[in-house]
Amino acid sequence: MCKPVADVQIRCTKLHICNQNALRPGPVGPDGGLPLRAMARIAAGSDHAGLRLKNELVAMLRSLGHDVHDVGTHTAESVDYPDFGALVGRAVADKTAELGLCVCGSGIGIAMAANKIGGVRAATVHDVTSARLAREHNDANVICLGERLIGPQVASDAVLAFLDAVYQGGRHQQRIDKLSALDENSPAN
Repeated sequence: MCKPVADVQIRCTKLHICNQNALRPGPVGPDGGLPLRAMARIAAGSDHAGLRLKNELVAMLRSLGHDVHDVGTHTAESVDYPDFGALVGRAVADKTAELGLCVCGSGIGIAMAANKIGGVRAATVHDVTSARLAREHNDANVICLGERLIGPQVASDAVLAFLDAVYQGGRHQQRIDKLSALDENSPAN
C-alpha cells in the first residue's frame, strides 16, 4: 500500500530483476519474469570519449538478443562526434535501424549531430525517467548518453527503460508533427 510521505505520494509499481540483478520498475512478462521487450535493430556509435560505455551497452543489448550495428568508433584514438552521430542518424532515418544509441563525453554534441539528420529525434538522457519520457512523450528514436556524466549501471538502466517505453501519441502527436515540419522546412532539405 502506498503511503504519503510529506506532500508526495509514493507511486507503487511492480518490480522485476533484470539480467544485471538490479531492481527496476517496468512491465512484467505473463509468467511474472522479465519484461516482454521486442527485439530491435539498433545502430550504435560513439566518439573516443564514449567508447567504453558504448561497448558495454552494445554487449548488453546483444546479450538481450537485439541486432546491434556498431558504426564505430572502435579505438580510443581521438575522433569527431559529428561523424558518428550522423552515421547513427542516417541509419535510423533510412530505416536500416529502428533505433539509435549514441555516446560521447556529455551526450550533447553527438545528439546535436544526430538531430541534423531529417527524421531523427535524438534525446540526451541522464536517467531512467528522462529515457522513458523521451520515448513516451517525444517519440525519440535515438538515445544519447554522456560517459563522463553517468555511470554504466545508470546508462544500462536508462537504455532498458528507453527500449521498454512506448510512444503515447495522443496529446503529444501535434508536437511531433511540428518537429517533423521543421525537418521539411529546413533550408538544408
